[in-house]
Amino acid sequence: MHTLLLDLCSNDAPEIKPLWLFAQRWQLNPDGLSAMVHRLRARGKTGVIAFDSVAYNYGGGELLSDVSLRLAPGSFHFLTGPSGSGKSTFLKLCYAELLPTAGRITLFDREVRGLSRDDVALTRRRIGVVHQDCQFLDHLPLTTNVTLPLTVAGRSGETRDLTDLLGWVGLGALASALPPSLSGGERQRAALARAVIMGPDVILADEPTGNLDWEMSLRLLTLLVELNKMGKTILIATHDLNLIRQAKAQVAARVLRITKRRIQLAGADL
Repeated sequence: MHTLLLDLCSNDAPEIKPLWLFAQRWQLNPDGLSAMVHRLRARGKTGVIAFDSVAYNYGGGELLSDVSLRLAPGSFHFLTGPSGSGKSTFLKLCYAELLPTAGRITLFDREVRGLSRDDVALTRRRIGVVHQDCQFLDHLPLTTNVTLPLTVAGRSGETRDLTDLLGWVGLGALASALPPSLSGGERQRAALARAVIMGPDVILADEPTGNLDWEMSLRLLTLLVELNKMGKTILIATHDLNLIRQAKAQVAARVLRITKRRIQLAGADL
């Protein structure tokens, strides 16, 4: 069995100059942003997600087949493929929202079928997820929604990064807004802020820039790149080849492509 081994670890001394440049461009506090990224790095220990001969059936047919790969700590990947090919399903398998029909998945060296409900909940605290369909509690303001993972984890006092984080995703002026008043792009940016507020080891994003203009897409990509340089593992499902090219110019990003129910490493011509 051929296994894709993606072992792209971050540098020991990451360059944070792009963060300062973007901070100056958008009139944000560079010292606060730099400190925020370093604190996000310090929370938790890094780990991996591994698939071993995994298959997943849906609607009586096989959606994913014979998937074997390992997402190494500090790696950056994009996941591509036609609509309906299984990108969202693959991401859900990565955080145990779905269980494989066949094969074995391990999250941080623990096999998912052996995890209790509490174990799954604790494991998901180490994985930040940006869903394509962003869900919020409509009666609570944006700040409360973004910090909800900290509240659930009993860490409600750890909110010092909130102002910088909301500023970075362009939502500082909407901190008190209720979710129904937000546009689709604003909801996606809020979802990214919520996904990284816990300082997770892994960030999974399903089309996170689908409703954003190019400038805001670059802004969010910069945050993900900086977190990756700090050792976080990033996996983004996307159709945007320009976004992939931009990331590959900054980090050693690899591209996975779903083809005929299997996941393959894409070529270097993207």
